[in-house]
Amino acid sequence: MKGSRKYLLVAVAALLALTATATGCSTSGSTTTTTTTKTIKIGIGAPITAGATSLGQGMVRGAELAIAQANESAEVKALGITFQAVSGDDQGDPKTGVNVANTFVSDPNLLGVMGHLNSGVSIPASKIYADKKIIMVSPASTNPSLTQQGLAGIYRVCTTDAIQGPAAADYASKLLGFKTAYVIDDSTPYGEGLAAEFAKQFKANGGTVVATAKTSDKDTDFNALVTKIKSAKVDVIYYGGIYNAGALLAKQAHDGGIAAPLMSGDGLYDSQFIALAGTTQAEGCFATSVGLPIDKLVKGQEFKTAFEKKFPGKEIAAYDAYSYDAANVIIAAIVKAAKDSSIGVAKLTTSAGKDAIIANAAATKTTGITGDIAFDKNGDTTNKAITLYVVQGGKWVTKATPQ
Repeated sequence: MKGSRKYLLVAVAALLALTATATGCSTSGSTTTTTTTKTIKIGIGAPITAGATSLGQGMVRGAELAIAQANESAEVKALGITFQAVSGDDQGDPKTGVNVANTFVSDPNLLGVMGHLNSGVSIPASKIYADKKIIMVSPASTNPSLTQQGLAGIYRVCTTDAIQGPAAADYASKLLGFKTAYVIDDSTPYGEGLAAEFAKQFKANGGTVVATAKTSDKDTDFNALVTKIKSAKVDVIYYGGIYNAGALLAKQAHDGGIAAPLMSGDGLYDSQFIALAGTTQAEGCFATSVGLPIDKLVKGQEFKTAFEKKFPGKEIAAYDAYSYDAANVIIAAIVKAAKDSSIGVAKLTTSAGKDAIIANAAATKTTGITGDIAFDKNGDTTNKAITLYVVQGGKWVTKATPQ
C-alpha cells in the first residue's frame, strides 16, 4: 500500500509538470481557466555559414525580429499560439538547400518558410514546399522563373531581375551616360538572369555590349578576364553575381589598371563587398537593389529603432527588412487561418489549414517596412521600386531613387 501511494504521488506530480509545460494557466478568484498553447514553427532558409553569409545572417535577424514581436502581440497570445524560428543553413548551395527543405517539411508543426536568398536554391526548394503545402516567402530571390513554375504557395516580397536588370541599364545609360559595357555573370540562375536583362535593355537604350563572359560564384582569380576587359576599353563592367566573387573581380580590375567601374545588382549591395574588395578598389562601384533606402520608407525609422534594440551593434543588411516583411506575411496568414472558425488553431497543421494559409498569403494587402505588400497571380510583389547605390568614402550611399 505504501508503494502504491508513492507511485500515485509520482504520477500526479508528472501530470502536473506535463500540464504546466503544455498549457498556460490563469487564476481569477476561485475560478481557474486553462488555455492550450500550440507551437507553430517558421523555417528560415538562408546561407548562414557559407556563401553570402552577411546577407543570410541578416535574413535570420529580420525574421527573428518579426517572430519575437508576434509572440508579444495580444492577438497571438489570445489564440494560444507561440511562433518558433527554425534556421536552416542552405550555404547558398542548391543541394544543401534541398536538404534543408526536406528537413523543414518533415516537421508537422512547421507551416511556412521565410527564404531562401539565392534563386538557385529557392527554385528547387520551392517544389518541395509546394508539394507539402508549406508556404514560402522569399525576401531576396529575384530570378523570374521562381514564380513562373505554377506552384501554389510560393511568394516573394522583392521584385524580379526582369525589373532590376532593365532598371540598372536605364541608370547606366540614361543617368550615368555609359555607352559601352562588358557583361559578366557567375553562371548561377540569379547572375545569368540579371546580366541578360541588363544587356537587353542596355542595347535597347542604344548602348553597346562589347563582350560577355561567364565565371563561377566560387572563382577567386579573375586576372585573365581583367586583361580582356582592359583591352576592350569599356565604360562599365556589369556583373551578375554575389558580393563574394564580385568583390574580388572589382579589386583585381582596379589593381589591373581598369578605370571603368563595376556595376551589379542587389547581390553586391552589402558592406562585405567593400570590406573584401578594399575601400580604394570599391570606390565608385555601383549596385542596384530592390525597394527604397530605409530612410525613405514610411516605417523605416520604426524598423531601425526596433532592430537596433534587439540587435545592438549590428548593421542593417540589404535584406533584413525584406525578411522581416516576408516573415510577417507568413505570420499574418497563419493568424488569419487560426481565427477562421472553420479552421481554428486545432486544424492549422491539417491539409485544410495549409490551404487556408496559402489562400490568406495570396490575398495579402498590407504596408510593411519595405512599402506596400501585395502579390500578383504568380506570387510576385507588386512593389517594383529599384534604387541605385554607389560606394563613396568607404560606404554605400544612395545615388538615385525611382522617379
